[in-house]
Amino acid sequence: MKKIAFLIAVICSLSAQSQIIHKRKLFMLGSPFEVTAVAKDTISANVYIDLAIAESKRIENLISDWIPTTQISQVNKNAGIKPVKVDKEVFELVERAIKISKLTNGAFDISYASMDKIWKFDGTMKVMPTEEAIKKSVEKIGYQNIILDPKEQTIFLKLEGMKLGLGGIGQGYIADKIKSLLFSKGCLSGIINVSGDINAWGKQPDGKPWTVGIVNPVNRNKIFATFPLTDSAVETSGNYEKFVVFNGKRYSHIIDPRTGYPATGIVSVSVFAKQTEIADALATGIFVLGVDVGLDLVNQIKGVECIIVDDTGKVHSSKGIDTKNAIN
Repeated sequence: MKKIAFLIAVICSLSAQSQIIHKRKLFMLGSPFEVTAVAKDTISANVYIDLAIAESKRIENLISDWIPTTQISQVNKNAGIKPVKVDKEVFELVERAIKISKLTNGAFDISYASMDKIWKFDGTMKVMPTEEAIKKSVEKIGYQNIILDPKEQTIFLKLEGMKLGLGGIGQGYIADKIKSLLFSKGCLSGIINVSGDINAWGKQPDGKPWTVGIVNPVNRNKIFATFPLTDSAVETSGNYEKFVVFNGKRYSHIIDPRTGYPATGIVSVSVFAKQTEIADALATGIFVLGVDVGLDLVNQIKGVECIIVDDTGKVHSSKGIDTKNAIN
């Protein structure tokens, strides 16, 4: 369920205003990480960016399933054994993730980390896994088996061998938390880009809104539409780098946690929302659900829009987006 990073281009216009745009690109959370801060000078901007990096590391050390000392790793280690008490923000993040699992009928599921890694997208897999192996690979997946105790603030995984992985929502959560922190410290305009999970607030120094360009999945050097991003977020999931083809059918690296089969029919999904966390989780869910079901879901959620490109190159959009009138 990992996303392809930086599928959206952030377009800035530089100006000779009293405020400056300052950027820093890093590699964090196993992905490209970019902070853009608008400030009165480089020193102030660097203070904001350092705060962003520290906040990212703080959250990573709570929710990463790759770091053995995190609370999520402890939950995984005690699967089928006992509940684990966690911090309030970890508990509430998992609680919200379960709500999105219910909303998407399990197409998004943070227990996907329990899946046996039988699919390989590095060019080494020459034959499809057997139907039996695929079915067995998802036996321990199921958000219904994540037991939350609000009173004790504990998380318990019912099945031994179950694992939580917050990669499909955690990066969006980090982007949201960084935005809130920087804004509270006086950074009134900026952009956080965590592996393609983008949260923008305020405006550029010349008063223009931040603008994002949706990259053409067929030709990554071309942007097919741009949109203003005002105090909101966008996230894109795509499969045009990691996929396999068997019998003429293209299988994405994004796997349906309900069946164990890779998602098919979609090349990229871009979701616009007020919170990056929501955009992050829904992009994965929509990718799995497919064009029709995904659009139907988004059209029922207030404040959320999406653009889907299917595997024929056709562009589909939710009711609130008019790609024909987008800036081309």
